[in-house]
Amino acid sequence: MKNVVMLVCFALVWLSKPHYALAQKQLPPQVVILQYHHVANNTPAATSVTPETFRQHMQYLSEHHQVVRLKDAIAAIQNNRPLPENAISITFDDGYENILTNAHPILMEFGFAYTVFINPSSINTLGDQMTWQQVKQMQPLADFANHTLDHLHLLQRLSNENENQWLSRVMANIEDAEQQLLEQLGYSYKWLAYPYGEFNTQLQKALSEAGYIAFGQQSGAVAKHSQFNALPRFPAAGRYANIDTLKVKMSSIAMPVISHSPSGHQRSPGDVMTDFSLSLDGNNTDLNQQQLACFFKGERIVPNVSNNIMQIELEHTFTPGRVRINCTAPSKSRKGRFYWHSVAFFTPTEKGIFLD
Repeated sequence: MKNVVMLVCFALVWLSKPHYALAQKQLPPQVVILQYHHVANNTPAATSVTPETFRQHMQYLSEHHQVVRLKDAIAAIQNNRPLPENAISITFDDGYENILTNAHPILMEFGFAYTVFINPSSINTLGDQMTWQQVKQMQPLADFANHTLDHLHLLQRLSNENENQWLSRVMANIEDAEQQLLEQLGYSYKWLAYPYGEFNTQLQKALSEAGYIAFGQQSGAVAKHSQFNALPRFPAAGRYANIDTLKVKMSSIAMPVISHSPSGHQRSPGDVMTDFSLSLDGNNTDLNQQQLACFFKGERIVPNVSNNIMQIELEHTFTPGRVRINCTAPSKSRKGRFYWHSVAFFTPTEKGIFLD
């Protein structure tokens, strides 16, 4: 009897506390998207993951996450249909043959669907790329989508080209690639992965008006409030391939960002950024605003937060290349999980050349 009384008392105390399981609310549908290029031992280290490491990633996913086909994840988010809280989608950029020879057998073994963004002009042409026959044999496990005709720097203008001429040219390139995908594969998702992850406001707007969903290379999870003309993906190769750091990203939550300032992504050499801010959706009470932190060029910056506006001070002069500001905040109810948002900036040389 004494043990029963003690057990009841313990249960009453337990129920009176804001226990983790009781405090948790269902997350809105969202997905983390991983981005790979090469799966090989003899390709550029910055964009490669070895087959052994790739298998390690897939093994971890099989034990801790649910891999969801990208088209199913996007449809669920757009239509507010439920997704597993640990949903992951797998993508590759460029149609390298080593995706077929090294990655595809591992993905088949685990039963993981995936998406490859390809350049139709390179298929059947470049020696390290797949053929159309190989592309077709990877279906139905693999979906294929647009990475432009020829992997051009989309923001780079030709000499004496004005903004309208530039935008018409790059949109024609994208539309031509989409038509070739339709002719070869019999379907068109109207998805575009930006080569080098580069985009600007004008291109985002044009793609949205043409009915495209676009994917960048800045990090973060995807939810309904995300920009569907520049969806984030986590690079998972090169220096980002370490599973100990990657698994934190795999479990990240989409930060409810309404806007950021400065708002554009393309910069000119010599432009100076002295502050950066995010406007957050105040209806989210799970994001711990008191522990927000931003990371820029290896430095951790603690922001000022007031009235759902997060602001950091910095002194950065833009030089040719790509930089990102990553901001995170822990979840109050999901131990070890972080809200994550990244903003990318792209700067050409003085001559307007964007670096590889």
